[in-house]
Amino acid sequence: MEKISNLLLKLSRRLYVDTEQQEEFINALINPQVYNPSILWCRDKPNDFSLSIAKPVDWQPAFVDRLELNQKPGQHPLHEQGYFYCLDFSSVFAASIFLKISQPINLIFDMCAAPGGKSIFAWRVLQPESLIANEVIGKRIGMLFSNFKRCKITPTAVLNRDSSILAEAIPKSSDLVIVDAPCSGQSLLAKGEKVPGCFHPTNINKNANRQKRIIANSAQIVAPQGYLAYTTCTYSPEENEQVCEWLLQKFPQYEPVEVSHLKDYQSHLTTIPCYRMFPQSGLGAGAFAALFKNTETENVTKINEETLQQLGIRYTQI
Repeated sequence: MEKISNLLLKLSRRLYVDTEQQEEFINALINPQVYNPSILWCRDKPNDFSLSIAKPVDWQPAFVDRLELNQKPGQHPLHEQGYFYCLDFSSVFAASIFLKISQPINLIFDMCAAPGGKSIFAWRVLQPESLIANEVIGKRIGMLFSNFKRCKITPTAVLNRDSSILAEAIPKSSDLVIVDAPCSGQSLLAKGEKVPGCFHPTNINKNANRQKRIIANSAQIVAPQGYLAYTTCTYSPEENEQVCEWLLQKFPQYEPVEVSHLKDYQSHLTTIPCYRMFPQSGLGAGAFAALFKNTETENVTKINEETLQQLGIRYTQI
């Protein structure tokens, strides 16, 4: 415990110069609070919806409701009927970068999709012609497809392939590629969960290297003039700002996109437009989000049914 506390203290000093801010951050992790649940409406909200709704924040989209603390939306009949998806408000924050995209989106590709919240949010905002969700961990695919089926997210295809295979098979194909990257999961502490080793440098560096590999492969899938979204639920700069800086160095055709409704959440650790929610805000356990645009002007590569079959579709819903 002492070693973990020392590592947490070191992280707090890297995140903040001000000692009061350091203490607020640490306190949010060692004294977890309960955050308001939130729901994403996949269909129009019925007029007789009975759960108590909290006051929305200024950037909150109209199809998301933040609920009062004592509400249990997962037990509501409308949840089972697929009217809404239960989504952590930190995830709503991260996914809200999709609101910045105004151009028509034909294909969304979610690289690390399970359990499906970011995919469903993007589908709800952008109404694409099709959605492909990939999940490399096989045991999570059933949960992913179950959520798509319940919420009637169509048309969708679910894959189970490594990002390197996809980069080679479907380059320059997707108008939006989402990378909700596997990470050290430090924000889970703010929810009262145990995450052994989440502050250890070896674990952080291992995750950062994996994130760079995934985002590099994902960058090759983005269509010319398309978008690449990068999100995590952790705090370490190595897994967040430094991954974004690395991406821009390796792929100079990408430019960061300013998300005006999140300007008050701009990361103070970089000049690149990217955004953080910290647990001491009281809104959620924490999130990081950045959006990039591929400035290339080549033709988009179309994905056909034969290509998907060769990649091994696990589930489809038309």
